[in-house]
Amino acid sequence: MIKLLHGDCLKVLALLRDNSVDSIVTDPPYGLSFMSKKWDYDVPSVKIWEECLRVLKPGGHLLCFASTRTQHRMCVNIEDAGFEVRDLISWIYGSGFPKSHNIGKSTKKIKGTEEHEGWGTALKPAMELITLARKPLAEKTIAANVLEHGTGGINIDGCRVGDGGDRTQGGKSGDKASSVLQDGFHTNRMDRPTGGRHPANVIHDGSDEVEEGFPQDVKGGTWNKTKGARHFNNDGDVTHHQTTGQDSSVGSASRFFYCAKANKKDRTENKTIENKHPTVKPTKLMQYLCRLVTPVDGIVLDPFAGSGSTGKAARLEGFNAILVEMEEEYIEICEKRLGIERTK
Repeated sequence: MIKLLHGDCLKVLALLRDNSVDSIVTDPPYGLSFMSKKWDYDVPSVKIWEECLRVLKPGGHLLCFASTRTQHRMCVNIEDAGFEVRDLISWIYGSGFPKSHNIGKSTKKIKGTEEHEGWGTALKPAMELITLARKPLAEKTIAANVLEHGTGGINIDGCRVGDGGDRTQGGKSGDKASSVLQDGFHTNRMDRPTGGRHPANVIHDGSDEVEEGFPQDVKGGTWNKTKGARHFNNDGDVTHHQTTGQDSSVGSASRFFYCAKANKKDRTENKTIENKHPTVKPTKLMQYLCRLVTPVDGIVLDPFAGSGSTGKAARLEGFNAILVEMEEEYIEICEKRLGIERTK
């Protein structure tokens, strides 16, 4: 079941019961005034995160996107609200476009010289950051907390990453050096395979630009044009050796879960929807994140629902979800995209 609530999240969250949701997966405002949007004037306040903490079950996890420029402010507010910051996930992509001012061009107009040619003001954006935080446990141990509240751990086996050419789906039992899933995400969470690579705090988009930034070896192997490549499995054993060429299906240190940015099809679902939200996250990425921190049949909360990507992902993964969105323009997109009506 997906519940869609319209209003300021601070006011709407106050209506939810204590300890009533299992996880929070959200892509909130980054505080960059992106495209001059009023809703992006600042990162969420400590008070908002305190309400999120209240409604989350003990041991429940929060996954929160942020920009590289304002990640520190996002994370500090989350921590000041009472969350325990557990890790930071980097989503790396090759499709970012640099918005750098050409200083040399401007100074030439002023002074007529080219002495600052080649100098700019910004790096190429290639990464967004996701804070992984947890509500403090209510019981003395993780095991006791999971048994009492169903929350406290993360779903390692359900998010293992195949070592073969397709790393968008999760792990697969069998040959760890080349395992892949060909049939998409498993809808039966209890039936997921347990092989594959331990989920890492790096996610990337699978682009050639990102892949080429990783070394070809995994654990001590080297790439040598004369002697060939040495490839390793998860246990550090050599699984493949070649004297010419390069085998991209094994041996690359880039074998993390990967997911490209949302394309037009992912954003719109069908021709009746025009999704104009400027920061839509890809459904597969949101599925992976929901699955990582949400127990079976759990409730995912997104207090900054936008166009409803978290809700779509939660539904595909078999979870329930509570979505909160303030902007009328975007909640209408949610209604069409998810085929539901807001709760009155």
